[in-house]
Amino acid sequence: MKQILTIFSFFIFTALSFGQAPEYDDLKVLYADGNYPKLVKSAERYTLKDATKKDILPYIWLSKGLYKISLSGTDDDNFKNAYKDAIKHLGKGMKYDLKYNAGATIAEESEFISLFQASLFEVINNELSSGSFKRGKGWAIKYIKVTQNSIGAKYVLGACAYYDGDKPGARTKWQEGDKLLSEIESLDGWSEADRNMLKYGILYSAAALKKSRQGDKAKALVGKVAQWFESDEDWQELYDSIVNGV
Repeated sequence: MKQILTIFSFFIFTALSFGQAPEYDDLKVLYADGNYPKLVKSAERYTLKDATKKDILPYIWLSKGLYKISLSGTDDDNFKNAYKDAIKHLGKGMKYDLKYNAGATIAEESEFISLFQASLFEVINNELSSGSFKRGKGWAIKYIKVTQNSIGAKYVLGACAYYDGDKPGARTKWQEGDKLLSEIESLDGWSEADRNMLKYGILYSAAALKKSRQGDKAKALVGKVAQWFESDEDWQELYDSIVNGV
């Protein structure tokens, strides 16, 4: 009887051990040590294993390592596209987390995700402010991969399409943005970058509408979001700069 209980206990322990998700302490140590190239390689191995390839944490650590490498720079050709690769892997991990884990890990890792989104918004805003709308479009498409609130990016894409000469494409993106916006009651829980994407996407889209002699539509569009930005210190200044060209 004692032997049977021992064998039974072994099987229970084994089942529980395999059922628990890894904590990836090895990746945490590599990140803490600043060994980002090794972190990337180790995390990538987890994303290729059947047992862990749909767990968001390896993708988070992989993205963190690539992001750090993109900031510090490297001569290693394996990391020449570190920032873009960080977007790709983070987006894939978030997709798996939403599908298999109801977004729980996304919430736990919100600090890094918000930081990363902010860096990507800065890239997009720099392109828009310099008139590089085609490049801005490419980055805005990537932003959609790393957010659960794609509304702002839709409006950014609409503005980029307009200024790139694709007016039908602009209308399509604006319509998609309008549909999503009609379903939003609050921006509570949004990251700062998501809020900025909405703010700038609306303003650049309004400027495009005004340029195409659709001033009433431009005012109506701005009015849809004014309630969320009227206390924003930059709102009026940005409105005058982007929409009125002052």
